[in-house]
Amino acid sequence: MASKSILEKKQADVAALAELMKNAASGVIVQYQGITVEDDTKMRADLRKAGVKYAVIKNSITERACEQVGLDGLKPYLKGMVAVAVSEQDPIAPAKILKTYDEKIENFAIKGGFLDGAVVDADVVKELASIPGKEQLVAKLLGCLQSPLSKLAAVLNAKIEKDGGVPAEA
Repeated sequence: MASKSILEKKQADVAALAELMKNAASGVIVQYQGITVEDDTKMRADLRKAGVKYAVIKNSITERACEQVGLDGLKPYLKGMVAVAVSEQDPIAPAKILKTYDEKIENFAIKGGFLDGAVVDADVVKELASIPGKEQLVAKLLGCLQSPLSKLAAVLNAKIEKDGGVPAEA
């Protein structure tokens, strides 16, 4: 039987993970088997830079945290050597970063995840990774707004040049 201190530590771990998952915009469960130390270090640095929290946590602790936050559908993905990546801000960041490693490393695989409190499978996570980031979407929006304005300015400028310039004031 586990000692009281070990049990308290596990309960604290479950509570901390449950709180993180409850406040998260998204999360991804990956099978990390087969990743080299070099790739793992680079991946963790990329995730940290994007504000994503990544950890290898015992499956039993993750299962209990999932139960607490209503993500019981994640339990089938918690088999074998798995890790959890959670983002509180950018829902696309964990999927984007982990998808690159999923494609690059044979045994490393996205198993599933959650988005806005709903459990999603690996295909949805990979589809989410193909969405452009917030900065790219804002740039596209600004480009769409700027294009008609610049065309209008060009037409007005051509009209002024055709008429011989701006009429002088009397």
